[in-house]
Amino acid sequence: MSTYHTPVLLKESVEGLSIRPGGIYVDVTFGGGGHSAEILKSLGRGKLYAFDQDEDASHNLPNDNRLQLIHGNFRYLKNYLRYAGVNRIDGLLADLGVSSHHFNTPERGFTYRSDAALDMRMNRLSRLTAETVINEYDPARLSGLFRDYGELREARKLAVSIERARSLQRITSVSQLIGTIEPLAPRQAENQFFSKVFQAIRIEVNHELINLTEMLKAALDMLNPGGRLAVISYHSLEDRLVKNFMRWGDPFIQPVPDLYGQTPEPFTLITRKPLMACEAEIESNSRARSARLRVAEKNPKP
Repeated sequence: MSTYHTPVLLKESVEGLSIRPGGIYVDVTFGGGGHSAEILKSLGRGKLYAFDQDEDASHNLPNDNRLQLIHGNFRYLKNYLRYAGVNRIDGLLADLGVSSHHFNTPERGFTYRSDAALDMRMNRLSRLTAETVINEYDPARLSGLFRDYGELREARKLAVSIERARSLQRITSVSQLIGTIEPLAPRQAENQFFSKVFQAIRIEVNHELINLTEMLKAALDMLNPGGRLAVISYHSLEDRLVKNFMRWGDPFIQPVPDLYGQTPEPFTLITRKPLMACEAEIESNSRARSARLRVAEKNPKP
């Protein structure tokens, strides 16, 4: 498991679920199975449903009949679970972002540090690839995704440079893309710049923020009162959605107060501020540096 993906904030996130031994739990980002394995230690006779749209994750499945792995996008959490006969759950854990396995498999095209085909699909059955985005999106759409998903000041210049380069030759590899955008990278901040560019493309290819929004809404519907939601995010776009959802029950809009000045509070915040990894964990796993864990408990309906 550790070679596939080292779980971040493992102890803190699983403890945050406050597991009931006979409960029903969901790990929507199975990956290397590290978080699921930790949940199983406390589960007793309960049941754990794990999601992963990448078929590679099936190689990490333990021999434990309490765990059922669902090959599908967690966006459709409610449909998959109801098909399995589950209408209510006691807790859900999500470790968002890209697994170590994806970054360490160069041919998947997730990292700018290795040359490969422009892919970035978490689900390799999906038709949309990074190559399609880079070569077929019009400049306005490209600029928008670099601005919104990468939070890049150079969004428009990036789109113009890419349009100019692809008019001469289709951009099909990581090295071609880096060569195209490298002149725009701020000096002494090249790595951060490339990371944001790749983040923006990856979010678009995998519809990450849309999927996260739909999953959070489904989780709220399915959680029993007192059930816990634990989410680990890795960049501000994800964390903002999770923070808003746990506060208001909506990732985007704060509800309007009623006649008595009250707004609905679907959750009680277990973590008032996000938990972050300690220095020892960051030293052993650099991916933990940007991790933010938020935990909330579903309130009973008034």
